[in-house]
Formats: sequence, structure tokens, C-alpha cells
Amino acid sequence: MTSRILSVTGRQIWDSRGRPTVEAEVVLESGALGRAIAPAGASRGAHEAIDLRDGGEAFGGFGVNRAVAGIAAEIAPALIGMDAREQAAIDAALCELDGTANKARLGANAIVAVSLAVLHAAADHAREPLWRYLAGGRKVRLPLPEIQIFGGGAHAGRRTDVQDFMVMCPKAGTFRRALEITADVYRAAGRLMEARGPLSGVADEGGWWPDFASNEDALDVLTKAIEASGHRAGEDVWISLDIAANELGDAAGYTLALDDRRLSGGEMAGRIVEWCNRYPILSIEDPAGQDDWDSVGAVTAAVGNRVQIIGDDVLVTNAARVERAAAGNVVNAALIKVNQVGTVTEAKAALDAALAQGWGAIVSARSGESEDVAIAHLSTGWDAGQLKVGSFTRSERMAKWNEVLRIEEAMGADAVYAGASAFAAPIREALA
Repeated sequence: MTSRILSVTGRQIWDSRGRPTVEAEVVLESGALGRAIAPAGASRGAHEAIDLRDGGEAFGGFGVNRAVAGIAAEIAPALIGMDAREQAAIDAALCELDGTANKARLGANAIVAVSLAVLHAAADHAREPLWRYLAGGRKVRLPLPEIQIFGGGAHAGRRTDVQDFMVMCPKAGTFRRALEITADVYRAAGRLMEARGPLSGVADEGGWWPDFASNEDALDVLTKAIEASGHRAGEDVWISLDIAANELGDAAGYTLALDDRRLSGGEMAGRIVEWCNRYPILSIEDPAGQDDWDSVGAVTAAVGNRVQIIGDDVLVTNAARVERAAAGNVVNAALIKVNQVGTVTEAKAALDAALAQGWGAIVSARSGESEDVAIAHLSTGWDAGQLKVGSFTRSERMAKWNEVLRIEEAMGADAVYAGASAFAAPIREALA
């Protein structure tokens, strides 16, 4: 039997926030099957692909019946009979069928679910795990995890301005050891938070719900948590921040509400550089807004020789924007979110463009997630080098970390942890 698509089915299911999302199921003539679930972000850049929601009162307007109906009425008839192994052709057909620049007509949630489901089905047809199918015989690395300890910003009622306070363990030696070290830090942070007052649960991505007097207070506590865990800040464990500054700014500047500060773009860049000089920070994501490339570039110019500066809303998983940012030395790493651009092929093009520049690349989850573990396989099979899933709690997060553990075990003696090799060359050298 062939690898041609026999059926494409969409359904409304539920994500980690209890909101509707799209699951797609693709069956091939061979009987191979692929399923995928569309994630959803809370902080979304203006330039990223757009989900199709029902609006109205039901489910707060987040229903996806229109997106599911589009799969049945338009996407399935267009894809049936196509070869699932021809991912680029299928994704091109999806883009042409939608006909908009941002996937708005059929919905990026419908398109990304189908695109990923086709990929899963092709791997199932080849009787290979997805990571190995993507690797295509190449030797690939286990990703360096970037794991949230405190959630903030849009993920935690804006209790802090910074969206993610995370840790990275580039010298852990193995993926398994990186998770073990992170577990120590996560538990230590919980004890410190409990000592400060009643804990009030976890944020959208599973990190401790923040209760801090300032953004620097959070950095102080995270540094103390690393030390209290029995590890060394800046030697075993480093801090990573997602500023998500697009959520903090307007045309006139940025507001750090927790610090009661109003800053210009230059002042915002200076504040981030100051933090990098005072704390064991190894990675910064979106230090300025999506169109404030001058301020992002100022941070990169100041500390990019030792700190990874990641473009998320700045790049929106878009290969053309990656190349434009590279020409201006705006960042030195790219965040890769498949749903941000809408198809597997476009996401891979953005990743390839980043790696061609010698940048770091981080395959990332969204704040609205599910049990889908595709990104564990994408980060490994594409040899991206880094993986950002969220925190070290909640099953929609742990499912992905645990899947990489299984991949590491399956690799056996061939398993190689990306560690410091995941960064751009100057940062690798600074860590050596």
C-alpha cells in the first residue's frame, strides 16, 4: 500500500487552559496514521499566523468549529491522494488553499494541525519514530532544555513584567542530567517561595506563580534557588529570561509596572544589559518590541558575545525576517514555533536560515499546550540544539521532557547532548 493520503479529519478538543483547539488526524492508504494538536500562545506577535476562532459567547469566543469545518470542506478534499512524504508540496497546497499571508482564512490552528499530522503519518508509514525520520540518517543531538522556574507576564496575570524566569544547564553532559539538575532548582525555588509567604499555585506553563516586589527581586530569588539546590549559579546553572517586551511597550516606550518605571527603547536596552552584568544570565528572549529592532540590536551589541539574544516576536519563525535580522546583527538566535508560521516546511526554513547564520535555534512550545509531543521530535530530528517547553510541572509540559528522555534512551551509545554546542560561536567560547 502507498503513502498517499486516504483521509483527513479535524476535531475540536481541549488544551491546557481548558480552551478548545484543533486536532487533525491523517490516515494513509498503507494504514499509517498521524495525529497532531494545535497549540496556542497568550503573548502573540502581530506578524505571526492567525488562529481561526468562532467568536460569540460559547467558550469565551475560543471555539474552533469553523476551523474544523474548513478541514472537512476544503483541506481534506485538496490533500486526499497526495503523497504524505512530500511535506513541502502538501504545505504549499495548504498555503495556496488558504490564500492569505497569515493563514487567517482557514486558520493557522487548522493548517498547523494538518501539516504536523501529515508529518506524523509519513513517519508512521516509514515505521520510524518521528525524530529518526526527520534526521534522515544524520547523527543528531539531544537538545539543551530551557526550563521555566517562575512564570510571569501574560502567563501569570502580569504579576511580573518579565514573562519567563528560566534555567539552562549547558554543562550537564546528558539530557537526563539536565532535567535532574533543573528538578533540584525547581524544588529549591518552591521552598524559598513558601518561606516568603503562602504559595498560590503555578502559572500557565507550570512555573511557580510569582510574588515579588520587583523584577530584580525575582532574579535574586532565582539565583538563591540555584545555590540552595546545591548547584553553582554561573558555573552549573545559568538564568534565561523571556522578557516578551512586546507586551510591555507602545510607540513611546516601555513600562515596567512592577518597578514603577517608564523607559525609552534605549533605557530598556540598558536595563537588560545591567541585569546581564549583575546576574548569571546566559539567554535573553525579546528584550525589546517586535518592531524595535534598534533596541534589540543594542542589547546584542553590548552582550551578544556572551549572552544568547533570541528573536521571537521579532522574527515570528519567518526565514525572510531571520535573514533581515542577520544583516543588521539584531539577534544571535531564533525561536522556532511551528504554529507561529503555520506549516512544518516554513518552520524548518526559518530554522535552517538561523543555523546558516551560525545562530542558536530553539524549538518552542506555546503557553496553551496539550499532550502532543511533536516538538520533542522536531528539536531532536532537526538537530536544532535547544528546546523550550515551559516548566518542570504539569503533564502537558512533562510529556515533552519525558519524550526526549525516551529518545535519549533509544539513541543508546549514539546519544549526544547538545549542551554548549547549541549556542552561537562566541557564547560557546565564553562557556568553555
